[in-house]
Amino acid sequence: MTAPVAPEPGRRVLVRVPATSANLGPGFDTLGLALSIYDELDVTALPEGELEIDVEGEGMGDVPRDASHLVVRAIAYAYEAVGRRMPGLRLRARNVIPHGRGLGSSGAAVVSGLLAAKGLLRGDVEIGDETLLRLATELEGHPDNVAPGLFGGLTIAWVDETGPQHKKLIVHRGVSPLVFVPDFTMSTSVARSLQPLQVPREDAVFNVSRSALLIAALTQSPELLLAATEDKLHQSYRAQAMPGTDQLVRALRAEGFAAVVSGAGPSVLVLADGPGRRLEAAALAAETADTPWEAHMLAVDVKGGTVGEYAESAT
Repeated sequence: MTAPVAPEPGRRVLVRVPATSANLGPGFDTLGLALSIYDELDVTALPEGELEIDVEGEGMGDVPRDASHLVVRAIAYAYEAVGRRMPGLRLRARNVIPHGRGLGSSGAAVVSGLLAAKGLLRGDVEIGDETLLRLATELEGHPDNVAPGLFGGLTIAWVDETGPQHKKLIVHRGVSPLVFVPDFTMSTSVARSLQPLQVPREDAVFNVSRSALLIAALTQSPELLLAATEDKLHQSYRAQAMPGTDQLVRALRAEGFAAVVSGAGPSVLVLADGPGRRLEAAALAAETADTPWEAHMLAVDVKGGTVGEYAESAT
């Protein structure tokens, strides 16, 4: 029996997904934070087989305009998972999250596509949070970016015998994120290739202690953030591939700022313990860095990805 196409042409949904920063220093492949930079996606169901893609902003001249587009692939993946044939699509993307900078742009594309499918399928098939996280992890390869992208806030993500899991935590209101974005990119696969398969036991114990401390610092005691963001598992191994990033992280930490590589880099995340300290960090970076950095004063996003439905004709 052939699976039905759902929904009827004309259904339109609007999706909004935050940027994310993974690792946060010691929480490699586990901790993630949702940040107040957003990609927006406007999707309308068309007759089966039709595909229109318009991209504005980041990646406008680079991303594909066919079925290989990551958002389209994510939508198709969701439809296949629930046993429905995908309709045609009109996709209008407004990308603000920088690409290739360690702020979860690919994870945001995956989450955007899955949420679009969730909205388009509403009333026919309901896709719950557990399924969204599973599908997103299967597409992205790890849950540390997609979990905060889906659910917002600070997330702890892990995988057990039943699949990917997450716990969302509320960040202390004194934590003030600041992101420095350079004009160069970093490949996640290249960054991962620079890490050894094994690390000394002492380094593993070090990161376990700092990861535990980081949860306390982010939720209760921001004054502990500098110590809590120390890492020995990944940042030093990747430093050779992004010397400008390493230089900025070291300069900021030397002055007491909790600076870490954002995700696989090359952006730098500062978890300041107040708005005033954040301004001081921005001033320090402007004075000391050899490479120009664009400073973004951000908030922690607490909602995660959202999807709304609109009654509009596909014509």
